[in-house]
Amino acid sequence: MITGLQLHNIALIDSLQLDFEPGFTVLTGETGAGKSILLDALDALLGGAQGAAGVRLLRNGCDRARIEATFLLTPAVNDWLRRADFDVDDDDDLLLSREWRRQDDRFTSRSRLNGVAVNRQQLQALRPLLIDLTVQGQTQLLSRPGQQRRWLDRLGGEILQQQQQQVSHCWRLWSAAAATLQQRLAEAECLKQQRQEQQELLDALDQADLDDPSEDKQLELEQDRLVHGVRLQEGLSILFSHLRDGADQVPSLLDHCSICIQELQAMAQLDGSLQPLKDCALDLEAGLEDLLQQLDSYGMDLESEPERLDQLQGRLAELKRLQRRHGMDLAGLIQRRNTLRERLAPEGIAADLEQLKLIEESTRHQRDEVNTRLHQLRLEAGIRLEKSLMALLPSMGLANVRFQVELTPIEPSEQGCDQVHFLFSANPGQPLAPLVEVASGGEMSRFLLALKTTLAAVDGSSTLLFDEIDAGVSGRISGAMGELLHALARHRQVFCVTHQPLVAAVADHHFRVSKHVLDGVTRSEVSQLRDTQQRRDELAELAGGDQASAYASSLLERNMA
Repeated sequence: MITGLQLHNIALIDSLQLDFEPGFTVLTGETGAGKSILLDALDALLGGAQGAAGVRLLRNGCDRARIEATFLLTPAVNDWLRRADFDVDDDDDLLLSREWRRQDDRFTSRSRLNGVAVNRQQLQALRPLLIDLTVQGQTQLLSRPGQQRRWLDRLGGEILQQQQQQVSHCWRLWSAAAATLQQRLAEAECLKQQRQEQQELLDALDQADLDDPSEDKQLELEQDRLVHGVRLQEGLSILFSHLRDGADQVPSLLDHCSICIQELQAMAQLDGSLQPLKDCALDLEAGLEDLLQQLDSYGMDLESEPERLDQLQGRLAELKRLQRRHGMDLAGLIQRRNTLRERLAPEGIAADLEQLKLIEESTRHQRDEVNTRLHQLRLEAGIRLEKSLMALLPSMGLANVRFQVELTPIEPSEQGCDQVHFLFSANPGQPLAPLVEVASGGEMSRFLLALKTTLAAVDGSSTLLFDEIDAGVSGRISGAMGELLHALARHRQVFCVTHQPLVAAVADHHFRVSKHVLDGVTRSEVSQLRDTQQRRDELAELAGGDQASAYASSLLERNMA
């Protein structure tokens, strides 16, 4: 329930602080006094009134405005807070605020939950757990796609909600499988049309005998070696002359190394500590000999493959031509060839399509099974809704009313395969027809009140707010609606903006909204009517003025009795 509301610079209100209690609360006052401002403020606080609509809610000439409300926590709200990673103790209240500020000739707004910034999507997710706002003649809401189905699903309770989640999951699985199958069928048809062209491409790639994605790099290295063979041979001669052969009676590096080893061996016989240095010299000699062996091997390759240069250059030219033609490197060409082999193999395409068809068929079967179960649960919920409304509507002056929930099959979706229609007839001989097409404003008001009463009995939603839900009905019927609102308030906190004395008389708490002009500025004030005389005067005003005071007294006495 909502326990407090503060407004600063909202519409005709400078500053206002109200405290609320459980039960049935009414707000009365003359037309235009600002009764609906409180409901508009709560709507804006919980994600409504965006952009220009929010700015219109602000008092003229102000640079800052604020709405703040305090709610008691419920288990459902606590669960939402934990899922949304808000750290709130179970003993805490929930404090929501929204503030507007003018910045550079425009207004910006920011919302907070217990001091932590929240976005509109979070507020809209939290909203159903805090308030349920109903206005007179909500034809637009009833006409909104899927709204009647959503109401029916709420009545179905947790079992239906869980089944709805299964339906959504199975539909997504089937949708993905069907999309994959359709894509592969389209690819197969396209492949059929382009088969000759792609077969020629595959033949060319197969003929190129592509295996190593780095073949062109290796061939270029080998080509460079062969092209520069003469210079490399000259380099080998220079290396061998210095390392092994020697020149012009000058000992080679290997000769020098041998002389050094002999001298170190002689010195080590005189001083044993030189033995490690002699070993290092031996290692150096061994390393030099290994280097010479590798240079010999390299020289043999240079001498044994002079004719390979033409072959290398021809192969490189072929690889580069393929890469230029298809706009990809060797790795891409190899992948392209492998893909074409799979696609052009008749048994591969057929096996792939068969597997995808089996998956689509299996997921479609699962989708239809869970849809059938959901349809049955909706039928059961529809019967419960029909019984509940038929028990409530006659007491509100609809003695001959008929109501039926109709489920029409539609293409499966995440919401199932049912389209829900509320069919209504208020008069004998009038056939059942869609509610939004045949119900009058007064009949719509009574229907919405009965519907919200039924829903409040099965779900743990929120504070219920009704904005002139009793408009357009007669006194006797408004009395019945008042009694229903009062009974509903035994289970939920209920607010109602009303002009009906019969409704206001049964309220547990009564607030009066008034408007006055001071220094040319119009302001609204809200005061709680706490004693019997204040309420009698207000009811008399609603009933028609001073001459209605006796009638107002009788209403209060009847309520207190």
